[in-house]
Amino acid sequence: MVVERRDKLVIARNRMVERQLQARGIRDERVLAAMGVVPRELFIPPSAVWGAYDDRPLSIGHGQTISQPYIVALMTELLEPKPGMRVLEIGTGSGYQAAVLADCEVEVFSIEVIPQLHRWAQTNLESTGYADTVHLRLGNGYLGWPEEAPFEAAVLTCSPGKLPPAIGEQVVTGGRIVAPIGGYPFQDLVLFEVTDGGLLKRRITSVLFVPMVDVEPGTES
Repeated sequence: MVVERRDKLVIARNRMVERQLQARGIRDERVLAAMGVVPRELFIPPSAVWGAYDDRPLSIGHGQTISQPYIVALMTELLEPKPGMRVLEIGTGSGYQAAVLADCEVEVFSIEVIPQLHRWAQTNLESTGYADTVHLRLGNGYLGWPEEAPFEAAVLTCSPGKLPPAIGEQVVTGGRIVAPIGGYPFQDLVLFEVTDGGLLKRRITSVLFVPMVDVEPGTES
């Protein structure tokens, strides 16, 4: 029974890569391989396991969501991940985006403001074998992670009204930042490229993410 369930989930994952990602223009082979390997079903509540590879976001509790697979793949591809890159992530959630990046051989520094999700992500990443290359911090994402800066890229999985200055300051010249920018319900997924003269900004598509919170850890409610 366990083997049959695992096989069905692997089939669903492969179908997701083909129909949701490749069919919609995701081309980076490293990203496609990671999305075909990372078990999304282990980063969601058990009650939602049979919807793990649906083309939609899923609730992970505490008013937060795990993004639909296509958006995770798109944001990862926009970062142009390369082995050994150091990437700052704001909004660990359940750890899925961080795991996908880690499977692309990226070193991830991920910040989460909600203690319960921070602990759950740690458990998820340990159980799936990604804990060695994903460093977790409980903290306010608006501040970034100055002690570990600089980073070669950054990704936000929650939406601020505008890009926090600290994030731009902690990414090297030539680096990329991918973030949903705006308020509910109008947000744009934006690619920022860091230059000597500032940030070059390019709108990618419309999205809807949970808001980014600017509070002390554990006081988000």
